[in-house]
Amino acid sequence: MNENYELLEHIYQDSEMACFTLEQLLEDLKEKDNKIKGILEDILKEYQSWKKDSLEKLEENHQEIKEKGAMSKMMAGMGIKKEVKEDNSDASIADMLIQGISMGSLDTEKKMKAYDKDKDMDKDQLTLAKKFLKFQEKTIDKLKKYL
Repeated sequence: MNENYELLEHIYQDSEMACFTLEQLLEDLKEKDNKIKGILEDILKEYQSWKKDSLEKLEENHQEIKEKGAMSKMMAGMGIKKEVKEDNSDASIADMLIQGISMGSLDTEKKMKAYDKDKDMDKDQLTLAKKFLKFQEKTIDKLKKYL
């Protein structure tokens, strides 16, 4: 991966993992009557859009796309199943997602700060990352209503 595309790759990987997690969570909640399901579907659509857009930009620039490993996905899937089995309340689900999105947004901020120091880097990617970070923050705020 060309280091000029690290931010874009991060957005793709973070979005891909979020999509996987949300799809798994919605599947586990399918037979349950949680009020949070509607917002989870909305968040999933937004992450799918981020994933699609970042993938297109990477492909346009002939970048090798690295997806999260199967082990990461398997561990996330097992964690979701365990959490839902123990407590499938809207508050518990919101809390779990807020923690995950917060970790992703911290990674985004770290990458942006490192990226911003290199004045030769593509400013469009930095702008895109700032929008992605704003999306993550808004998503956390939406989920806080369920705590």
